[in-house]
Amino acid sequence: MGSSGWCIEKRVSIKNDSIADRRSFEGLESGCLSIIVLGASGDLAKKKTFPALFNLYRQGFLCPSEVHIFGYARTKISDDELRERIRGYLLHGKDKSDIPEDVSEFLQLVKYVSGSYDSKEGFLLLDQKIAEHEFFKKSHEGTSRRLFYLALPPSVYPSVCKMIKQYSMNKSDLGGWTRIVVEKPFGKDLESAEHLSTQLGELFDEPQIYRIDHYLGKELVQNLLVLRFANRFFLPLWNRDNIANIQIVFREDFGTEGRGGYFDEYGIIRDIIQNHLLQVLCLVAVEKPVSLKPEHIRDEKVKVLRSVLPIRDEDVVLGQYEGYTDDPTVPDNSKTPTFATVILHIHNERWEGVPFILKAGKALNSRKAEIRVQFKDVPGDIYKCQKQGRNEFVIRLQPREAMYMKLTVKQPGLEMQTVQSELDLSYGQRYQGTTIPEAYERLILDTIRGDQQHFVRRDELKVAWEIFTPLLHRIDKGEMPVIPYKPGSRGPEAADELLAKAGYVQTHGYIWIPPTLTA
Repeated sequence: MGSSGWCIEKRVSIKNDSIADRRSFEGLESGCLSIIVLGASGDLAKKKTFPALFNLYRQGFLCPSEVHIFGYARTKISDDELRERIRGYLLHGKDKSDIPEDVSEFLQLVKYVSGSYDSKEGFLLLDQKIAEHEFFKKSHEGTSRRLFYLALPPSVYPSVCKMIKQYSMNKSDLGGWTRIVVEKPFGKDLESAEHLSTQLGELFDEPQIYRIDHYLGKELVQNLLVLRFANRFFLPLWNRDNIANIQIVFREDFGTEGRGGYFDEYGIIRDIIQNHLLQVLCLVAVEKPVSLKPEHIRDEKVKVLRSVLPIRDEDVVLGQYEGYTDDPTVPDNSKTPTFATVILHIHNERWEGVPFILKAGKALNSRKAEIRVQFKDVPGDIYKCQKQGRNEFVIRLQPREAMYMKLTVKQPGLEMQTVQSELDLSYGQRYQGTTIPEAYERLILDTIRGDQQHFVRRDELKVAWEIFTPLLHRIDKGEMPVIPYKPGSRGPEAADELLAKAGYVQTHGYIWIPPTLTA
């Protein structure tokens, strides 16, 4: 293999497991690669995009002989000023014993171009800088690769994409490519999402557009299809005959904290449920695709979404934590929900009658994201243990990634008593010494490889908005009650009542305790 697939330079900081990871990606294309981060001076770029690029560089996926990174924003700063702004974020949370040299090497690959997002001068200058890099790397026309990462508000996507199309994209289709990564939110409802999709679709083909939902890059989310379709004992259980209900939960133990103005414009359903949790639902509920090709997997996700029945008002509970409107950026009379429980029903042979409970909230009593598959009661319960709780399969997405099966066992001792316990796969214990990649690392690498499996396709986005837009419009008009709840609580009591009505049986007296790491 040549030097172009993954960088073969020997660097002290690259561990043996990283080398193995790189070899699994030998299919990476060769040629000059320019990564352009638009909105380079913003929080998203500093906290997520540049650190993800740095980690890919450290692991050898970005070879310095091929890659250059360009930051673009309106702020008038120099290359060195941008480097200093992002330096601290590259070091955050890392073992600093062997990083500083890598940081300096990486930062030398970063250059900065200042310009507006709606005029050609800045994008012509950007194109000139990229072309200089390609000329220096002896890139032939049509072999260069340009990845534009839009770490920007969606309102400027159309103008930015128009400028890229006219002035900054790869000049030839002969071997090279131009790809565009856009962040959510993709609109606020069906109409605005379709309008945005149409504007981008007039400029770029669908294979060039990568709509990023970082939940699809999470380790445990990427494990869902493997769990379901590579393990024999799940195949006969994963259906309406055995499963009583499925919860997909996102909980935060803090409020909006400086994002009140942004959050109030969107609310918890647009911010979390309509995208992140719905994407997880798709992978939990899909039928087996005919292959692992990205389009076959995305076809199955669209089929699931098209089978979702319209949301009924009685299947929704909304809440707002007390003190939310104390944020000076939030209107005093705001009715924006900071908590929502929504029950979806999938009308197909596998899932008819199984409630899918999507729940998200801020300022609650814990922080976690998980999938909870609750199975039906054991028929003919001779041990009289149903009151202790049902069997559950729980996938903890964050924090402390884990999978555990909650089951009933005999209490150790001379008496025949039953107790709830678990079979536990906690990643921190089982895979000690293995670093789980951040979602953005995985998704940026997928973009470079041209793998769209973990990105949202246009028709998928459209159907997702069709599901939630009627409900969102009723909320926006004030037609849905928003119940106040105390910060640090479980949320509105009505949400627990809705879960009970849907058939969820809460377990009392059992708490999953993550195992302690051993030395």
